[in-house]
Amino acid sequence: MASGYSPKETLELILGHLGFVFEVREEQRPTGPTLHILTGDSARLIGKNGKTLEDLQYLLNRIISNDEDELHRITIDVENYRQSQHVNLLKKVAEKAELVKTTGEEVVLPPMNSFDRRLVHNLFASDPLIMSVSENTDARLKSITLKLRPAAE
Repeated sequence: MASGYSPKETLELILGHLGFVFEVREEQRPTGPTLHILTGDSARLIGKNGKTLEDLQYLLNRIISNDEDELHRITIDVENYRQSQHVNLLKKVAEKAELVKTTGEEVVLPPMNSFDRRLVHNLFASDPLIMSVSENTDARLKSITLKLRPAAE
């Protein structure tokens, strides 16, 4: 850990310096370790379309890790916003997968962060009909293409 503080302590320092009144709880969720922020000012922490929350999570992971490959190992959630967003994301992706099954045509999903891409890839890891492929780029936000899995020979 680069900062010398735990991820929770580091987040608390950041939020304190920004003037938030909050409580941070550490949780172990199926998706990995999560720092859950409870605050009366959740809209400011979440930001438009979750952008501020995404940036805060990225910043925390950059501070606590020197290893580029370990980014997004800590998830930050505010008032269960991220958890509900993941449920909605997977529901929409499942609908797009049905479209691929019906038409046979590929569907390109909007760019997403590595955590969301992992959720999508895990959704189709054992699907016999649909596969998910990330675009090959160094960008932080990448698109995923859903397409029919090639028939086994």
